[in-house]
Amino acid sequence: MTIILKATDLRVELVGKMIFEHVNLEIAEGERLALFGRNGCGKSTLLSLLTGEREAAGGRIDIRLPRSAWGWMEQEPSWGDASVLEAVRRKSNEALSRLKMELEETERKMQTDESSVDAEGTDILERYGLLMENYESLGGFQWETDVERFLSLMGIGSQLWDVPFHSLSGGQKTRAMLASLLIQEPRFLLLDEPTNHLDQESLLWLEEWLKEYKGTVLYVSHDREFIDRTATAVCELTSAGLKRYKGGYTAYRREKERELREQEALHRKQEQERKALEESIRRYREWFHKAHNAAGDQEVKITASFYKAKANKNISRYHAKEKALERLESEAVRKPKEARKLNMKLTAEELGAKTLVRVEDMSFSYGDRRLFDRLSFQVNRGDRLAVRGANGSGKTTLLKLLLGQLDPQEGKVVLHPALNIGYFSQELDNLDQEATLLDSLLVLPEMTQSQARTLLGSFLFSRDDVYKKIGDLSMGEKCRAAFLKLYFSGAHLLVLDEPTNYLDVDTREVIENVLTSFPGAMVLVSHDRYLIRQVANRLLTLQDDGQPAWFEGTVMEEEEQAARTTVIHGDTGKDNRRMELEYCIQELLQAEPAEAEVEQQRIREIRALREELGAMQANKSKR
Repeated sequence: MTIILKATDLRVELVGKMIFEHVNLEIAEGERLALFGRNGCGKSTLLSLLTGEREAAGGRIDIRLPRSAWGWMEQEPSWGDASVLEAVRRKSNEALSRLKMELEETERKMQTDESSVDAEGTDILERYGLLMENYESLGGFQWETDVERFLSLMGIGSQLWDVPFHSLSGGQKTRAMLASLLIQEPRFLLLDEPTNHLDQESLLWLEEWLKEYKGTVLYVSHDREFIDRTATAVCELTSAGLKRYKGGYTAYRREKERELREQEALHRKQEQERKALEESIRRYREWFHKAHNAAGDQEVKITASFYKAKANKNISRYHAKEKALERLESEAVRKPKEARKLNMKLTAEELGAKTLVRVEDMSFSYGDRRLFDRLSFQVNRGDRLAVRGANGSGKTTLLKLLLGQLDPQEGKVVLHPALNIGYFSQELDNLDQEATLLDSLLVLPEMTQSQARTLLGSFLFSRDDVYKKIGDLSMGEKCRAAFLKLYFSGAHLLVLDEPTNYLDVDTREVIENVLTSFPGAMVLVSHDRYLIRQVANRLLTLQDDGQPAWFEGTVMEEEEQAARTTVIHGDTGKDNRRMELEYCIQELLQAEPAEAEVEQQRIREIRALREELGAMQANKSKR
């Protein structure tokens, strides 16, 4: 086992506050490690230490694989005003990117300058030839093809290549950053939240790619299913250090619960031993006190010597008990202390009607793209409808149509006249950014400052946090503030657009329990597959052709039905088809560069084949 990185006793302080200490980490070649922990525990900080972008307050990092062989994807990159294609080219290979720009500049000079020499007196045509020769020898044309191919594979089509990178959506930025990394073929990947904003299709592709990747990966993610499917080990980071657990998230959670049970049992045992020792010591002290008084009253010397001998014997036992107590306290196992968690419950006002929302023959388009074509359905009391689909398929648009923020171009959306809707926006833009957390509650009737502080504490806002402006909060804090708003809504229907983005796993699990016990109806859009599995009882999958797929049941029931269908129809030919797809993809990848139109066709073919292969592998893993 070849160790490529070793960190010893790392310590980080920020503004005098200890973020973490005693962090020890060894990474071996070929491992896929999930760096796991609560928001604010320092996961991104640790990655920045390893990459050399930040200095530790203490400890040592031993780099055994040159950083030139690393690939590093930050959570919030700054790529300036460059176009998507230019930014990905620059990030994937800066040297070739500069050479490409120099070639293009020389081409412009050749077309516009009448002189055949440049300012330095060099023949422009000769210079262009040398640049072209150098560019070709460094694999520039293959690199250009790779950039476009990986962008296409990650769902960033040619229509987006010339737009500024900063104008992309969160999911598109993530996919573009991944494309720039995959082109480099690094031997060690560090990924900070690579699953943020990715749709189901992109997630499945990334999972399969990581499982086949021959290098080493260290990544941060709150997607529990992604961790289960890709990680060889989970590294939990806390303020006290880092501990490794073999396997994915489910194995980590199982082992963690076992540790807590053992710690609790050992703590109880030690507490019983401590109480027994303290009781023994107390009795010896009482005996000494009585013996001393009794011995003082004895007039006969033989009787006095008897008490003295007995006292000496008990003194040695007393000291032994004291030493045993000291040893027990020095080796004591602390009672497991559970970290603070969100404490909330959502209630719904009573509404006697069965049907809350009725959608009738609704159609809606953006330009030439038809998202919904005569779509009809109902949301009834007790429904927990999960809306799924690729990015851009219209999930958020559907929610806005249900809320009345958009009007259907055909058909209608009918809401019960007494319906009260609670809305969680993906952009968190329905919060008063200028209000403080405390002021946002004090405007409520009969709300006192003491009650407001207690409630904010339940949502993990304490002390001076209550005076923070909502606009100054982190994204995770804003999510909690948005749920605080829902807490007072008394809604019959919750419309939730990515409610668990930016939340750590502990808080996500609390939210899952809250939503599961919510007595009203719900329409939910989320990339969190665990959340949908836990909460939804109806599934609507939006598709590119505008014809949605419905499933009346839970995710588990959907998987069971798919498994039964597979058994009925058999698997004849699937293995052959899988091998055929893999062979075709390999052949296309190894093909020589061709003209732009031919290359585009090749990229489209690769993407289609990978999609089919990914779907087959996903169905196989479900079974």
